[in-house]
Amino acid sequence: MSDMAKGRIVWHDLMTPDVQSAVSFYTKTVGWGTEPFSIGSGPPYTMWTASGTPLGGVMGLAPEIADMPPHWLAYVTVPNVDETAEQAAALGGAVRKEPTDIPTVGRFSVIADPQGATICIWTPLDAAAADDAPPKLGEFSWHELTTTDVTGALGFYTKLFGWSAGPSHDMGPMGTYQIFERNGVQLGGMFTGPSDHPIPPNWLGYVRVDSADSAAERVTQNGGKVLNGPMEVPGGSRIAQCQDPQGGMFAVHSM
Repeated sequence: MSDMAKGRIVWHDLMTPDVQSAVSFYTKTVGWGTEPFSIGSGPPYTMWTASGTPLGGVMGLAPEIADMPPHWLAYVTVPNVDETAEQAAALGGAVRKEPTDIPTVGRFSVIADPQGATICIWTPLDAAAADDAPPKLGEFSWHELTTTDVTGALGFYTKLFGWSAGPSHDMGPMGTYQIFERNGVQLGGMFTGPSDHPIPPNWLGYVRVDSADSAAERVTQNGGKVLNGPMEVPGGSRIAQCQDPQGGMFAVHSM
């Protein structure tokens, strides 16, 4: 894998205590399909698909993290997982799961940035699996970091993944919303979480849907919660930030 492929966000896993309920919820809410996938002697794993194309997966919370709330993990491609994990630690981050092979698929590690947000680093065996095409319906289209230090977080990810600062937006009392890019393509944004409702630093993935308003209705109809929105954002898109019935946080986005 070449450095040209570094910094792509290519996969998304949901860790949840109730896989069957999560599958029922997301297939009805965002229209995903599912496909079983065998990972050898590992725990059962089900892939999410959009128009037949795999985009992530869902699995039960492993015993060592059974006390954690349900959560999504994004995977970012790097040329060498072991070297990148070492670099993350040297930059003030932490390695939450040591580099591990997934037979026939690739090698991954879970890291935390210096502020505590977790993300996966990933070296696929088949580098061609990564795609720079614009996100289609059902795919993840935006990635948002809530943090305690936007400048520090941006510096960390710039050095680790080669991301760069894009435009920024003044959100008034909420501070600055800093967009980040890869090779000139906007991937997401970073902002400082509200001081009156402090939450641990975290990544939030946005799924592209036909209508954020309709998807928000489906969220509540199927037992989830809409926490913010639907609302319009700069550029005319509409978003809604949501929680699935098990407590996993996600968002929907329509152009």
